[in-house]
Amino acid sequence: MITKDTRGRILRLRLAELWTIGAIARELGIHHGTVRRALAGTEQPGHGETERKATASLIDPFIPFILETLTQHKTLRASRLFAMCQARGYSGRPDHFRHCIANLRPRPASEAFLRLRTLAGEQAQCDWAHFGWLQVGQAWRRLYGFVMVLAWSRKVFLRFGFDIGMAGFVRGHVEAFAAFGGVPRVVLYDNLKSAVLERVGDTIVFHPSLLAIARHYLYEPRPVGIRKGNEKGRVERTIRYIRTGFFAARSFSDLSDLNAQADAWCTSEAQARKCPGDLTLTVQQAFLLEQPSLLALPANPIADHERQPVRVGKTPYVRFDLNDYSVPHGLVLRQLVVFATTTLVQVVDGAAIVAEHARSYDRGKQIEDPRHIHDLYEHKERAHLHRNQQLLLGAVPQADRFLQRVAERGANLGSAVAALLQLLDSYGAEQLATAVDESLQLKHASAPTIRQILERRRAVIGLPPPAEVPLPTAAKTAHVRRQPLADYEQLGRTSPTATPPSITKGKTK
Repeated sequence: MITKDTRGRILRLRLAELWTIGAIARELGIHHGTVRRALAGTEQPGHGETERKATASLIDPFIPFILETLTQHKTLRASRLFAMCQARGYSGRPDHFRHCIANLRPRPASEAFLRLRTLAGEQAQCDWAHFGWLQVGQAWRRLYGFVMVLAWSRKVFLRFGFDIGMAGFVRGHVEAFAAFGGVPRVVLYDNLKSAVLERVGDTIVFHPSLLAIARHYLYEPRPVGIRKGNEKGRVERTIRYIRTGFFAARSFSDLSDLNAQADAWCTSEAQARKCPGDLTLTVQQAFLLEQPSLLALPANPIADHERQPVRVGKTPYVRFDLNDYSVPHGLVLRQLVVFATTTLVQVVDGAAIVAEHARSYDRGKQIEDPRHIHDLYEHKERAHLHRNQQLLLGAVPQADRFLQRVAERGANLGSAVAALLQLLDSYGAEQLATAVDESLQLKHASAPTIRQILERRRAVIGLPPPAEVPLPTAAKTAHVRRQPLADYEQLGRTSPTATPPSITKGKTK
């Protein structure tokens, strides 16, 4: 701010000596804008007209047209206005034209806001807030915070999660009302999709699940106006307070640890601050005064689980939220329903719960119930044994009594069936049937017994071995040195008391 002496010198140099504004600013070492403000209202008519003529701009004749156009089209770009004026004879440069338009464009009037006051227990404000990303195993998930604040006492409820769908929205209401110990009469929302599906003028189409929450807890859902975030300024300021007062520079191990810290913060530091509506009270004291004014909680909370139809493929698993969960093997290729909370995943077939798992927020994991896998293995083994039994009994019907004997003795039925199938391939159905009949007459019937019977019968008849033993190529082409067998032929002619010749490296001594 200049002194009276400086102002007097400015007036003398300008009006008496006819100095220019720039010359006065350089002489006195002040800004030319300061000189202009000092001269405001003191210019004599003659000097003012001379200066205006000297500083006349090319845009001056077009100013009435520009103002009229901007009044009708408030958002018209300067580039379009420049083309319109150029077509009407404007010869200036586009950069100077844009600078002039910035000064001529009408400014919207600043809007004044009323300080909103509510009664105790009358209103709560609710919103989501994004808090970056959190890594869970191999998965990166968006971290969101559900925030609800009581408008009168500023009591805060905060719950972090990965789901901003309708199930997470419902879950946040249930837990918030439980934390408050009551329900406010009105809850304000932004125009988020979890609350408002469509809005045409004054007609609002609420989400059916939101109406179900409001009907269950007997409160009124009320969305704020479009682009009227100031109407729920208390939750907006609370989110800013959470970012700076709680989340900034905070370390935590996982989501449950973060929520445990949030609960502790809401009941300690966030409640110990002064209540903005009444600085003589803390938030905790104001909440104790407000709580009796809240509506009573219903006898049962509304269901807050996620529900998703799923289809079981050829493997006994259902896909839910980036992971696979096992189900009983008898439900493959069936349509089921998944009900999930933040900690539990249930798979339901009709009214029956067929599988239950701890929920995983990782990616690409197979969460299995050991009983499901064990039952599948047993089913596969029984199915394999059943197929083999049918094949055996179709060729050798009398093997049924033999298998009954094996089962009564407690032996492994699968091994017996596999052994008989091998003998069936080697000797054929007719010889195997004869051997089975013979073995059944014995006291101890077993697969080795049947093999011995078949080998004995083959030797008696003089048949070749039942199957050719395949040899590797190297064995087929190997050179074998022939040994004389005369000495071996003499072995059967010696007397029983004679000492047998010793054999060393294929030669007799």
